[in-house]
Parts: sequence; C-alpha cells; structure tokens
Amino acid sequence: MDVNYPLYNLNDKELESLSALICERILGTGVIVFSDGKDGGRDAKFTGTANNFPSKASPWIGKVIIQAKHTTNPTASCSDSSFKTILKKEVGSIKKLKDDKKIDFYLLFTNRKLSGLQDPKIEDLIEEEVGVPSCIIGLERMQLWLRAYPDISKVLELNKLLMPLEFYEQDIQDLVIAFSSSLTGATQKRIKDIRKELTRIPIEEKNTINNFGKEYFDNVLIKSTSYFNEIKLFLEDPKNDDYKLMYENTVDDLQEEIVIKRNEYAAFEEILSHLYKIILDSKNNDLMKNRKNIRVFLHYMYFNCDIGLKELANDKT
Repeated sequence: MDVNYPLYNLNDKELESLSALICERILGTGVIVFSDGKDGGRDAKFTGTANNFPSKASPWIGKVIIQAKHTTNPTASCSDSSFKTILKKEVGSIKKLKDDKKIDFYLLFTNRKLSGLQDPKIEDLIEEEVGVPSCIIGLERMQLWLRAYPDISKVLELNKLLMPLEFYEQDIQDLVIAFSSSLTGATQKRIKDIRKELTRIPIEEKNTINNFGKEYFDNVLIKSTSYFNEIKLFLEDPKNDDYKLMYENTVDDLQEEIVIKRNEYAAFEEILSHLYKIILDSKNNDLMKNRKNIRVFLHYMYFNCDIGLKELANDKT
C-alpha cells in the first residue's frame, strides 16, 4: 500500500533535510546544505551535472540553488495568496544570486499541494522575472520520491509521522485553557510530596520501564512538577467535573494508542513531543498563550501513571 506522509507535521529544518536528501538522489552527492541563518535565498546548492533531473536524457548542468518552503497547514496549496507573496520575495533573492553569477537553475521544494495548472505558472513567473530555469516540487512529487527512495524516510524517521496517536485533542485543548485561567499562584507542595501522592510506582522504576530519558526528565519534565498539585486540585473540584471527564477520556484514548505503537518510538519523551505538536493549535490565541501548560498536562499524565507502562509484560505480579 502506498504511504502518504503528513509532511505538514515536519518543522522548517526537517523539511530542509528532507529536500536535501532527495536532491542527493536526483542531483548528486555534491549537495551542500547551509547552516541556519540568513541564507540569501538558498538552503542548499549543487554544482555539476545532475544524476537524473529533470531527466536522465537532459540533466541540469551548472549551479543549482535549492530552497525549501514549509507550512504546518495540511490543506495549504501553492495557489494560496500567502505562497504567492513568498514567491515574490524569492524573486529578489534569485535576481541577486544571478547578478553574482551563483545560480544557473532554481529548485523549490514545498510541502504544499501543487496542481498541474499552478505548476507551470509558478515556474514561468520565476523564469520570466529572473531568466533562470526553475522547477517547483510540491507535496505530491515529494511523496512519489519518498516511495522511490524509502531509505530517506528511514534516515529521517518519517514513520513517526504515521503514528496513529489520534484522539479528540479538543478536550485537552479546552482543559489546558480552563486550567490556565484557574491558576492563582497558590502555595504548591514540594516535589517530593507530589511524587509520593501522585505516582503509584516509583518514578525511577517507571522511567526505566518506559525508556524515559534521564536528561529530559531532569531538565524538562521536572519543571512541570510545581504545577502538579494545582492540576490535582483542579480535577478534584466538583465544579470541574466536565473537565475531569475530558481528562479521563483523553488519557484513555492516549493510553491505548501509546501501548499499540510504543515500539515505533525510541524514547518515551519522543511520544510526548509528538503529542504536544498534535495538541498545539496556532490559531487558538488562548492556547498559544498558555502552550507551556500543554506539556505540563502531558507530564502530569505520565508522572501520575495515566499514560505509559506501569510494568513490563513479563513482569506482572
């Protein structure tokens, strides 16, 4: 069965890495990737004769500038006005590269959808404005190359994007917003008291069972524990019964998904990071403003043994 990766779940850097790896196949191993920062209209470059692009019979020969334009919107298209604005800005950068004799061809990758009608319009825009042959690689073609070169998905661990950690994230979003609004700065219990109250097995044992990294626990999760007593009180308050039900439904859904697909992740903190990205909604101002509490709730779920293994399969008592 053909796999379609949800590439909108990649970040900017990950899409750049994916584009560079694809270019190593279609252009050659001489692809040079630039470091973060002002790139002057380029994320990577290739100089020489392309392996098989745009075709083996007529490959590009010369200096190829490679750019990757990222979006987190799963329905984004190259026909969107926002993308047209991006292209207009790119034209200026390409003109400068041409003036400096640093470009012969322009290759643009994007994880947006690209229709057959829009493709030539974009390429013609760049060629007519700058006089540089160009090609735009949209979501559909990237998916085809990922099937043709499956080792790329292994290198970038793209299978993680296919994890069926699907649940009704609206519940946890509403819960985080409501909890954030309820915080009063009341005195919180010390961490050792919280550990004693919340965990049903020693946290060190739970971390070992779940392959939870010590560095992440000591430097990231531990910061969330100062909120754990507040969460406990919030969920126990009768006036928050609806939110408590949202919490219980969410952890039930998550626990099943995590148990089924646990082996697809190396460390448990990778699961938490993936869940954070699913829950975060950049269009929700209240949630964005309090986004740190998304992690706080995920850490609480783990710490309180609501998600994650409590014992190994061959170690039941």
